[in-house]
Amino acid sequence: MPRIFKSLRRQLLRLRLLPSKSKAQKPVQQHNVQDTSTTAAPKPTKQQTVVSPYDTGTTLSIALTNNTTSANVYAFITGTAISSRNSLFLLQADGQTPYYPLSPMKTTQPLQVNCAIPLGAPGNVVTVTIPQIVGGRIWFSIDAPLTFLLNPGPALVEPSVTNPSDPNLNINWGFAEFTFTSAQLYANISYVDFVSIPIALTLETADGTTKSISGLNRGGLDSICEQLQQQSQADGVDGWADLVVKYGGRNLRALSPNTGMVVNQNAFAGYWDPYVNHVWSQYSTQQLTVNAQSVNVTGGVSSSSNQLVLGNESFDKPSTQDIFSCNTGVFATGSSATRNVLIPQLAASFNRTTLLASNYVPASQSTYYENTITNHYSRIVHSENADGKGYAFPYDDAGSPDGPDQSGYVNDPNPRVLTVTVGQG
Repeated sequence: MPRIFKSLRRQLLRLRLLPSKSKAQKPVQQHNVQDTSTTAAPKPTKQQTVVSPYDTGTTLSIALTNNTTSANVYAFITGTAISSRNSLFLLQADGQTPYYPLSPMKTTQPLQVNCAIPLGAPGNVVTVTIPQIVGGRIWFSIDAPLTFLLNPGPALVEPSVTNPSDPNLNINWGFAEFTFTSAQLYANISYVDFVSIPIALTLETADGTTKSISGLNRGGLDSICEQLQQQSQADGVDGWADLVVKYGGRNLRALSPNTGMVVNQNAFAGYWDPYVNHVWSQYSTQQLTVNAQSVNVTGGVSSSSNQLVLGNESFDKPSTQDIFSCNTGVFATGSSATRNVLIPQLAASFNRTTLLASNYVPASQSTYYENTITNHYSRIVHSENADGKGYAFPYDDAGSPDGPDQSGYVNDPNPRVLTVTVGQG
């Protein structure tokens, strides 16, 4: 399934616009990075009526703030426009006019209008207006505009950090995600694919409340890259250092392990095996309890099948790819509602390596990333965000009983203005 649809489904489930197989149905891919990222507009479907005490209104103001040191910063807004028969949507460079591309006859055709919104000098704020959109992204690039292309459909060919022929490969760019419907506005920052330029969110609501996500610390990318290199030296795993991407002698971005394995499938070969074997050994003699949407499911490793059996669901040992991606192999979702609820909790527990410290899932945040084998990318990224928040792996919104949300989102049924700030000065 293309990554845009997985992201779209995740956001719709949050807004209760789709029947939920699980409370936190993640792709994520949400964002599995492909060599060529293509966003196709879904076919028109009958809309489900949502009963809400609020009406968000038909448009939303977004204040795009340039907090970089560059006067050449560009923004792009893409998504699926609900009120225009679920058409592929881009906002034109004036920040007000929608662009609904027609389907081209050939692949990789250029956009027919300018959709690069210039943010102006450092400190400048450009306020744009968008209609109701699902599966939305706000993209930023520094010193050069991004190139978006069209395939028949129409389908949007998005920038890629894994395709060596992508025209955007050496540009400094990043994005935030959002969905804006009659039910609410939901927006988040994401490091699921990679970390690059800092992006922060501030949501002002109609009742005067302000909600915010701080984004990366000043110098956060350089610190992340340095720590990833140090981690490779500490545990002898070259994959961590290989996540660092440089251009022109500077750190350009840090890939997530899942993205890094798209570039090099052997980057973390067998990395999780010792930890998984230890988990299997522990729960061959102990019981594991997983709280699945307020229902506890208990089980352990079967001596006959060597599978982790939780209720009526059985799980083979996950591979390194399964754990980093959260959506392959044993963590692929399907028709079982119970399994689809268990997967986010299990995948998050492996990435945070809490399963040896606690036999109850979700575990306390005090147990996160304490094992020497863990998702060090996620650990480091959270440590370099001022409030510790931001999606660092697909199920990073799977919560704990004793701490704040980790995933870095703001939402409200009655938004007034969303401020999205790029850069830390």
